[in-house]
Amino acid sequence: MLAKGLIFSAAVLGILGAHEMGHYVACRYYDVDATLPYFLPFPLLSISGTLGAVIKIREPFPTRKALFDIGVAGPIAGFLVLVPILFFAVSRSTVVQAPEMTEGIFFGEPLLFRLAVWLKFGTIPHGSQLNLHPLGFGAWFGMLATAWNLLPFGQLDGGHLAHAAIQDRSRYLSLLTVAATIGLCFLSLSWVLMTVMMLAMLYFLGPRHPRTIDEWEPIVRG
Repeated sequence: MLAKGLIFSAAVLGILGAHEMGHYVACRYYDVDATLPYFLPFPLLSISGTLGAVIKIREPFPTRKALFDIGVAGPIAGFLVLVPILFFAVSRSTVVQAPEMTEGIFFGEPLLFRLAVWLKFGTIPHGSQLNLHPLGFGAWFGMLATAWNLLPFGQLDGGHLAHAAIQDRSRYLSLLTVAATIGLCFLSLSWVLMTVMMLAMLYFLGPRHPRTIDEWEPIVRG
């Protein structure tokens, strides 16, 4: 169990670290002062043992183009690390007979995960299930963290992209996103943690994204 836990942890830290280093390298490219990544441990209270990782950006973004590029660099970098981990993990997994279960934790299957499984095993027959390699759980969490980060809210990566695209109107998109996740909590309790985090960010930081220094320079110069 310890070995499997270390393998899972290495995958999670590698994906999260690559994600934040993508932001950091983009910050260095645009000469924006930022820290190296901080990892946020959350043992016992989280199934993954972590709340992710962050960097602290210590000055305003110079332009909307810089904001967009810095915001998108993290998900791209994390994804480039995530994909080979996922496909390697699936290649090391096996199909076994499904046990009789009346309760337990059920994980959703992102489309990329389904594709990797289908390419390796085809259609898994009824009564069988995938015995996933520990690296695969790390990749699954990486996909979840990336998807959450791309929600168009506040100062999440998706919020950075939204503000770069539509400027101050992005605050309405943030409020709409929170309203949508509150509604989703009634369909699945898996949305509760993310919704609580966004409500806390909304309370302490407000719905508005910080303005860039040059707010009127377009993302793409004509």
